[in-house]
Amino acid sequence: MGFKNIHLALAKAMAFGLERFIKRGGRNKQKGESGSANHKRRRPPSWMTRAVSHGCHTVEERSPAATANPEVVVQREQGEEGCEWWFYGVFHARIGAGLTEYLQDHFFNGKLKESQMRRKSKQTMKKAHLSATAKIMMDTTAEEEPCNLGSASAIVINGERLVIANMGDYKAVICKDGEAFPVGGTRPRWQKMNNWSCKLFPGSIKHPGKQTSASGAFKDSRSSDLAVMSERIYGNTELVILASTGVWEVMKEQEAVNLIRHIEDPQKAAECLAEEASTRMSRSKIACLIIRFD
Repeated sequence: MGFKNIHLALAKAMAFGLERFIKRGGRNKQKGESGSANHKRRRPPSWMTRAVSHGCHTVEERSPAATANPEVVVQREQGEEGCEWWFYGVFHARIGAGLTEYLQDHFFNGKLKESQMRRKSKQTMKKAHLSATAKIMMDTTAEEEPCNLGSASAIVINGERLVIANMGDYKAVICKDGEAFPVGGTRPRWQKMNNWSCKLFPGSIKHPGKQTSASGAFKDSRSSDLAVMSERIYGNTELVILASTGVWEVMKEQEAVNLIRHIEDPQKAAECLAEEASTRMSRSKIACLIIRFD
């Protein structure tokens, strides 16, 4: 008898829940049909976004035949709808100015709505790099020797989305669950699951009367192509490393992650990584920026 009462109570509860679900669905449908023009993107709850912190450090190299100092840029922008944007970059001095100028003129100019900025962030990052490279190519004469131009940069959107790029011998590396994933490298198995989107843009730069490969401003390098990716910042995304040639010529991506992963303070992590590269007698100038997600 007791079991019959339990089953009867469960049946009533399920019927009541189904009825409420149907009614609520009808109300939502009517609201969607009548108010679609006024629909706005809902901000995710705070527990779904990640706190973002950063630290950076640079070390001068010992070689007298060095290229220009790398530049480190950190910029914060506040959107009208309460969205927070962080732009981070480690650049060769020749490419940094053009890249940041393009982003400021076409992205952080206050003319785009938040929804447009989200939608265009990856494409704008690509165009900024290609525009800066084209400007350098236009100003480079045939007599000038190519140099190690490079950049590694990232845009963090409200602690929930990451747009990241690297070019030349500079690298951007994402650490997920302790594993290093270089941007533009071998695509991991979780790519489809995490909606990981990465593209290579070799491109070509048109000069008046001639055409030159976009990698022409670089010394011989397999990594001279631009790689741009965009993905959501998941719970297993721990940190991002943006670093110049001076770091990567003396250590692998996984070595760098293993070295600093346990350091919670991103400033101390950046100092540790730069000093280790210097200890290993890196011949190039060292600059690194660590972005940590807590």
